Amino acid sequence: MIDLRRATDLWRRCDVVVRDLLFGLLLAVASLLPALHGKGTQVGDLPARPFDALAYAVIALECLPLAVRRRWPAVCLALVSLGFVLDQLRAYHLFASNVLPIALISAGAHLERHRRVTVVLLSVAYVPLALALDRLGATERVEGYVVFYLALVLAWGIGAWLRSTRAAEAERRRHLAEATRAAERTRIARELHDVVTHHVTAMVVQAEAARYLTAVPERLDATVSAVTDTGRRAIADLRHMLDLLKADHDTDVGLPSAGELHTLVEQTRRAGQPVEFAEAGSRAESAGSAEFVTYRVVQEALTNALKHAHGSPTVVQVRYGEKEISVVVGTDGPGSGAASPGGSGRGLAGLRERVEALGGEFGADRQAGGGFVVRARIPAGGPS
Repeated sequence: MIDLRRATDLWRRCDVVVRDLLFGLLLAVASLLPALHGKGTQVGDLPARPFDALAYAVIALECLPLAVRRRWPAVCLALVSLGFVLDQLRAYHLFASNVLPIALISAGAHLERHRRVTVVLLSVAYVPLALALDRLGATERVEGYVVFYLALVLAWGIGAWLRSTRAAEAERRRHLAEATRAAERTRIARELHDVVTHHVTAMVVQAEAARYLTAVPERLDATVSAVTDTGRRAIADLRHMLDLLKADHDTDVGLPSAGELHTLVEQTRRAGQPVEFAEAGSRAESAGSAEFVTYRVVQEALTNALKHAHGSPTVVQVRYGEKEISVVVGTDGPGSGAASPGGSGRGLAGLRERVEALGGEFGADRQAGGGFVVRARIPAGGPS
């Protein structure tokens, strides 16, 4: 049996000229069938004339140019129009004469240049055709010629509408591709911001602390080791980010989740930030993107604590529910850093967009004692 899907694929792979030529050949064969004699388009109502040698040439002139109706629509329209004129003047009334509207639709849809000139030339050429038919004894009244001309205009208009629709769809796809690229660039920028800012901040804080530990070799060695470990972790995370950018990489694999919060908190403690970490509830087997966003919320909050409230007690509370994950990260005081908890605000703004994209809520506020608190409610169970 013939595999219809494979046959369809082979047909689509054929050149457009080959496909359109087959359509023209089918119409030519149909025009030769006795049952379809006299079933063509008639302008002027001249008495039908029997087939002769010229009739076969007219059939070829009207049908075969359809092979180039999309590649060279002007050539197709000119040849089909010439065949149509001969058909009407000789009064064959061939079935092939019905091809003219198809040629007009194709020209309206695919003709790129000189569109107005083409319309004007066809309109002007229609007048001598009508006069010639009248001199040959056509009984058609003026109203009939006008109606037929309007039908031809309608065919061109259908082609023009198809052209504009295709152009609008191409423009929509272009805008969609640009928006997708912009969103992807934004996502990558956020990931790089989260990874680089957190690790580099920890390294800077640890390096600053090492300057005051020269008299305590044991603590100095531990601090330098922490800086080294943080740098290695940063390199590993950046390599992982680059792997995610590969086209054949599964972006759902290896992303940090809420299960790695203990490691994140321990790294922050080694950077000199006293952190109290508490979890409540049980993690769902599949929380989708919620766990990843939870990790990023805690990471950004701890990064801000290191930058702007270094040395101040920080509390991280994560509660897992059936339908959402609640996160609260608070710092008691300004510590030794600047007073602004948000810095440039880029990281917090990115977190707000991530949380709200999942239908959650996000807030970052100052506390009365000079510290700050970050709160997030992240719906769980969304697709990763």
